[in-house]
Amino acid sequence: MSAIEVQDVSKRFRLYKDRPGSVKQLFTKFGRPKYDDFWAVRNVTLDVGHASVAGLIGHNGCGKSTLLRMMAGIHFPTTGTVTTKGRISALLELGAGFHPELTGRENVYLNASILGLSRKQTDVIFDRIVDFSGLAAFIDSPVKHYSSGMYVRLGFSVAVHVDPQILLVDEVIAVGDEDFQRRCLDHLAGLKASGVTIVLVSHNLGVIGDLCDQVTWMDHGVVRESGEPSSVIAQYLHEVNDAESERLRIEAEAAGFSQTPAKATQSEMVDDSGNAIEFGVTGQPINLRIALPENLAAEEHTYSLLIQTESGIVVGETEMSMPLARPGPFPNGYTVRCRFEPLLLAPGIYEGRVRVHGGKTVRAEAMRDLSFPFRVRAENSAPAGMLRLPATWLEDNGR
Repeated sequence: MSAIEVQDVSKRFRLYKDRPGSVKQLFTKFGRPKYDDFWAVRNVTLDVGHASVAGLIGHNGCGKSTLLRMMAGIHFPTTGTVTTKGRISALLELGAGFHPELTGRENVYLNASILGLSRKQTDVIFDRIVDFSGLAAFIDSPVKHYSSGMYVRLGFSVAVHVDPQILLVDEVIAVGDEDFQRRCLDHLAGLKASGVTIVLVSHNLGVIGDLCDQVTWMDHGVVRESGEPSSVIAQYLHEVNDAESERLRIEAEAAGFSQTPAKATQSEMVDDSGNAIEFGVTGQPINLRIALPENLAAEEHTYSLLIQTESGIVVGETEMSMPLARPGPFPNGYTVRCRFEPLLLAPGIYEGRVRVHGGKTVRAEAMRDLSFPFRVRAENSAPAGMLRLPATWLEDNGR
C-alpha cells in the first residue's frame, strides 16, 4: 500500500526577465512582462510505500526540494497529481513556520497548531520536544536570536514529535552538530520501525544508503533511476566522478598543461593499462606512478610511501624493495609504481610522500620534493573514517 503516489507530475515556474521596479514603471511599460518557462520537475512518477523510507538524491537544482514541497502541499503540480494518505509533518527549510519575534515556546505551539494539534495535545508533548532539542535554556528567548543550528534543533524536534504518519525532511539536518545529527538519525530509525513513512532529501549518501528502502536519483527535473539504494547511489556517483574527471582535464588544459594536474606535480594515478586517471576509487585497484631524480635511479633502493590527509594526519605507510627505476613519461624523470589492490582509502584528498632507503646516493635533500597530492572518490557508500577495513565475517563455531 502506498502512502504517497506521484503520478506524471510536472511543475513549471515563470522566470520574469523585466519585472517592474516601481509603480511608475508598472504603468509606463506597455504589454505583459516577458518571462521564460522553467520546468523544475518533469513527468515524475513515484510511489512511496507505507512505513518505508524513500531518499531523493541529485545535484543542486535537480528538482528534489520542489518535488518534496508538492508532497507537502506547499506547491501544486502544473500537471499530474500527488496523493498522500496520512498526517504530514515537514521540515523543508531553515526556520520554516517560525515567527522571529516569538519565543521558542510560542513557536512550538504555533507549529504544532499548524500541524493539527490542539493546545492540550501540545502540552502533553512539549517537554519531550524541548528535551530532544536541548534548548531548555533558550526556550523563552525570541527565535530571532537563535543560530541556524538552534533553528534546526527546534524545528526537527517539533516535526518528529507531533505523531506524523508521513515525515518529509529536506537537507536541513546537516546544519546541526554531530551529536544532534546522530540523535536525529536514531530517531528517524525509530520512526521507521514504528511505521512512519519518511521521504528524505540529502547529499549525505552514507545516510541515504543506510536508512532508505528505495532511492530516486533526479537530474534536471526528471528521474534518472529509482530503485534499490546501493545500485542507484553507485550509478549516481559514477556520473559525478566522470564529470569531475572531465572538469579536472579541462582545468589542466586551461592552465597550459598538456597533462593532468597530477602529472604536473611529477606523479600520476594510472590504471593497470598505464592510462592516467584523475582520481582513484575506494575499493578498486589503483596505481601511483612517481617520478624520482635521475641520481636515485642508478641503484636499487627500498621505497616507502607515506600517506597523510590534507590536515597532516598520517593514514599509513607501505614499504617494499624495488629494482632500478625506469625512464618514465615525466620530463627528466625516472619512475617507480606503487599498486594498491584494492585501494582502501575513504574518499578525500591526500598527500603521498615517497622515501628512499639504502644506496650510496640517498640524501635527505634528495627527498624534500618527493611529495604529491592525489584524490580518492567513491562509487558506492563511503566507509566511515579514513579506511575501508578489510575483514572476513565467519560463522563462529565456538573455537
